[in-house]
Amino acid sequence: MSFLVIGECVADIVRDADGTERIHPGGSPANVAYGLARLGRDVTLLTQLADDPTGRLIADHLKGAGVRVETGGVPARTPSAIVGLDAHGGATYTFDIAWTLEAGELPAARPGHVHIGSVAAVTAPGAATVLAEAERLRDRATVSYDPNVRPALMGEHGAAVARVERCVALSDLVKASDEDLAWLYPGESAESVAARWLRLGPALVLVTRGAAGSLALTGRETVTAVAPPVAVVDTVGAGDSFMSAVLDALAGRGRDALGGLGADELAELLRRAGAAAAVTVSRAGALPPDRSELDAAGGESALRSGRAS
Repeated sequence: MSFLVIGECVADIVRDADGTERIHPGGSPANVAYGLARLGRDVTLLTQLADDPTGRLIADHLKGAGVRVETGGVPARTPSAIVGLDAHGGATYTFDIAWTLEAGELPAARPGHVHIGSVAAVTAPGAATVLAEAERLRDRATVSYDPNVRPALMGEHGAAVARVERCVALSDLVKASDEDLAWLYPGESAESVAARWLRLGPALVLVTRGAAGSLALTGRETVTAVAPPVAVVDTVGAGDSFMSAVLDALAGRGRDALGGLGADELAELLRRAGAAAAVTVSRAGALPPDRSELDAAGGESALRSGRAS
């Protein structure tokens, strides 16, 4: 099956604790597309890139992995983020982003899955295009969403929550971090928020908790998993690698199948996705594993979508 990812590309300017700077291609949706391509999936990214050095760097990076890049409007400059790393590899972000996406040229064949999220799904005026495309395609495609909350770009809190919940209601599968949920719903547990989101429409909600592991909820099951031990270089792209591995493992499963996943299947899904995130944090930048690296890190998976698609 084919994937369509809609969202931003960002040049991550990573500033180490010692002041050293490195530029990595980034942007949560772009990272998910890249991760899917690294796993051998057929994936198109609808995004915006300027004709500048960082735009060309990102385009070459994506196309080198096999991502088809389609653009909807050309911004004055490619979005960027200053990424500060603490002594433990934890990342903080300062953004320079404008998002004015227009509908681009998409493949003639409809995708089997559409992934949206991050800045692109909630930032005007381009967010309107993201949601319109997802709504247009969802009659035949499953939809996933990762809010990837960036507080500095979210605007007024109540309005931001409403925009996120609109995206949640549009989706069959939602993945969020515990930090996302803490900003959106201060003082509420991840389990409580995930249960609320299930009532909005998704069949499956996943929550990542960094070193504390992950959580999966359907209408019938609640499953937790521990994170594999790993020496962290930086955490950039960890959640996106988790998302790519999830989408790969579940490719070809419709909404009813997502909601019907059993406890053992959910545990395997979390284990596999956690292994992908662990590979990514073990090296610099948002560099997710390819198929052989993921198999080596997490073992062969009974959920491998080659058996499900």
